[in-house]
Amino acid sequence: MRTAVTTPATQQAPAPARSRRGLTAAEAVRQLAEYGRNEVAAARTVPLYARVLTQLRDALILVLLGAVVLTLAIGDHADAVVIALVIVVNTAVGVAQEVRADNAVAALSALSAPNARVLRDFAPGEVPAAEVVPGDVLILGEGDIVAADAELGEAAALLVDESMLTGESVPVDKVPGARLSAGTVVARGRGVATVTATGAASALGRIAAQLDAKREPTPLQRRLGALGRVLAAVTLGLCLVVFGLGLVRGVPVATMAVTAISLAVAAVPESLPAVVTLALALGARRMADRHALVRRLPAVETLGSVTVLATDKTGTLTEGRMVVQHVWTPRCTFDFYGVGYEPEGDIRIEGKRPTSDELDFARELLTVTALCNDAGLRPPQDSADKNLWTAVGDPMEAALLAAAAKAGCADRARLVRERPRTDESPFDSMRQRMSTLHTTPSGQVLVCLKGAPEAVLQTTVLADTTDLLRGARQEATLLAAQGYRVLAVASGTRDDLPRHPAEAESGLRLLGLVAISDPPKPHATATLAACRAAGVTPVLITGDHPATARAIAKRVGLLHGDHAQEHVVTGPDVAAGRVADLTAVRVFARTTPQQKLAIVEAWRSRGEITAMTGDGVNDGPALRQADIGVAMGRRGTEVARQAADLVLTDDELATVVAAVEEGRRVYDNIRRFLVYGLAGGTAEILVMLAGPLLGLTLPLRAGQILWINLLTHGLTGVAMGAEPVVPGAMHRPPRPPGQQILGDGAWHRMLFLATVVAASSLGAGVVARHWGLPWQSVLFLALLATQLGVVLGLRTRLLTRQNLFLPLSVLASVLLAGAALYIPFLRSVLETEPLGWAGVGLAAVAAVTGCAAARLSRAVLRTPPRR
Repeated sequence: MRTAVTTPATQQAPAPARSRRGLTAAEAVRQLAEYGRNEVAAARTVPLYARVLTQLRDALILVLLGAVVLTLAIGDHADAVVIALVIVVNTAVGVAQEVRADNAVAALSALSAPNARVLRDFAPGEVPAAEVVPGDVLILGEGDIVAADAELGEAAALLVDESMLTGESVPVDKVPGARLSAGTVVARGRGVATVTATGAASALGRIAAQLDAKREPTPLQRRLGALGRVLAAVTLGLCLVVFGLGLVRGVPVATMAVTAISLAVAAVPESLPAVVTLALALGARRMADRHALVRRLPAVETLGSVTVLATDKTGTLTEGRMVVQHVWTPRCTFDFYGVGYEPEGDIRIEGKRPTSDELDFARELLTVTALCNDAGLRPPQDSADKNLWTAVGDPMEAALLAAAAKAGCADRARLVRERPRTDESPFDSMRQRMSTLHTTPSGQVLVCLKGAPEAVLQTTVLADTTDLLRGARQEATLLAAQGYRVLAVASGTRDDLPRHPAEAESGLRLLGLVAISDPPKPHATATLAACRAAGVTPVLITGDHPATARAIAKRVGLLHGDHAQEHVVTGPDVAAGRVADLTAVRVFARTTPQQKLAIVEAWRSRGEITAMTGDGVNDGPALRQADIGVAMGRRGTEVARQAADLVLTDDELATVVAAVEEGRRVYDNIRRFLVYGLAGGTAEILVMLAGPLLGLTLPLRAGQILWINLLTHGLTGVAMGAEPVVPGAMHRPPRPPGQQILGDGAWHRMLFLATVVAASSLGAGVVARHWGLPWQSVLFLALLATQLGVVLGLRTRLLTRQNLFLPLSVLASVLLAGAALYIPFLRSVLETEPLGWAGVGLAAVAAVTGCAAARLSRAVLRTPPRR
């Protein structure tokens, strides 16, 4: 549920002792006025101007804004327009992506309970869930979403799915007097409950209230912010040095002022924001194609920084659907294979296909479970279902129907026609079993019974031998220890119909046991293995039972060995302070939302970059607290989606691993551009400092520096943001969280390349001066060409058809460089002279030198990865 409510989260109405008449319309109006609408606080809409200001507060954008002022001050309106255009494009792309992602999430979102059935004025009726008030009497049936916190007054075989709140994968049996929470779903049965709390005072509202924490900057934003501040200070200092040296040499103040300001603009990689934005936007688009919706652009890169992946269980590591996996009979044990509730799959006995006679034992058992069953299977309704069958009613009973279909049992409709149900004794928490009576074609009464092993494997129920019952109990204990939900199944025949079905629950024959679980997704193990190969530590945090959590963790490879018990920590252990180091644990069970927050914060306090996946309301606070929150789009709650930075539209954890790879690609491209851009800017400053010492009085004019900057940091620089992923990106550890963006050898490479670019360019200028060529134009072309050679040399694969935009942009820059030398208008503006083959040849040699130096820096100046 979403919208705003002013009622304090602590305000709660007492449960009134009302009759079945419910509230009157007048009472409902008064309650609504007193307690407010049944809505949790909605995320505040961010106005457009606030989004724009957020983009403009970026440190490098502020540097560019200063550059615009400086270029306007020296009268260079053309460059001012170019830099301003970079700022506008960067801001527009960032804002557009945020708005588009928010709109997509809004389309995915749905109210927790759009309508509710209540008693008003003695009569049942439907009202919007937002108008449910304390004191309302809710009428609940199968499939209904509980609209508000309530106290159960009446219940008939009521099972409630609380996985969105607790992470518990199995529906919970509810009896009169039990508490129901807003947002939970009725899986089976019927109930009548009195509303006790709505809106912000409900369980849903209390969890949503924990999502108000302000978002912190992402690792990339922090690193670029620090870099921007360093660049601004260093550039200012160097330009003051150049300005001072020029005055010492007697160069006019006006000339040196223009040159120093031009250097300030040239030294700053003004296309960096555009490169970052383009790289992130391309990453977001690629991730959208792979079923990951990015809500905030920086989240793309943050995934590449992730060192810890905290994942929930139900629906993330597991299918989120109950499946029969084993059937034990006194004769043999069957292993069932298949996906979800799909009524097709394979059956094996110790890896071999069973014979028809062997399969008859499983068919007999599953036929009984299909008759003693109130659920149904719904086939795929449309393409959005991706051919997924869904459960109607109790998920465990639906799993039994799917298993019966896999075993080749008769269709349920046919079974019901041939053996119609005449009476039943429904499941309840006291008896822990369910029995149904059916009339057979021969006129006898068939008794079908299923239930918890401890309630069925008794001599008062079964007529089997003591040895058989002992063996069945041992098998049930073994399966339960492996995290399965175990049902015992029995049947028998009677000549006459008993007065009450419970009277038929004796003298039955044990057919066997059924082991049901929410199995891991097919690719879960491989996905977690890929995480570990990439240096990302996976951690399981679930609200489910410890045995279930341990079983799933062992099956997907999170836990190893026979002593896995000591590695599973429960929420009560965390609350009691019995865990000295939360980061030493890999599996948590029975956790509350607050404990999930504590676990995430423990990792973050160590400096780790955390990603948290989740789909339930209980995951919302941790999703917001993590460096990056990842929500499930299909089965996830709105609270989870609103708290997340990334929404998986296919609910597949493997998509997170793909997103990590995309994040690393983005970060690598940003670092590559920084090495290239800062090397070029530093080389220009070195040329201006060292040129006069070599007899080149004023190496370059202000316009020439800005033209070089435009061509090397313009299209060419932006094109670097689209470079493909580096081979082996997912077989290296994530960068250390505290590492600077130019750490890990990038500074060394940048200084090396700056020295080579400056030396090659100055060398071409000195030789040109010695040969009597227009040395300043040669130096201009050589400096530009050397940087273009560097950009090609920095590619992972020099000759590749991927990202053809880069070589095309280099070609365009070469043509524009030629235009500066041979088009009269540009020659007069930039004060250049046309060059002959000798001058062009010197620039070409410098370009080849730059390319070779870049390839050498990739091979030599690399810090080996650290594990």
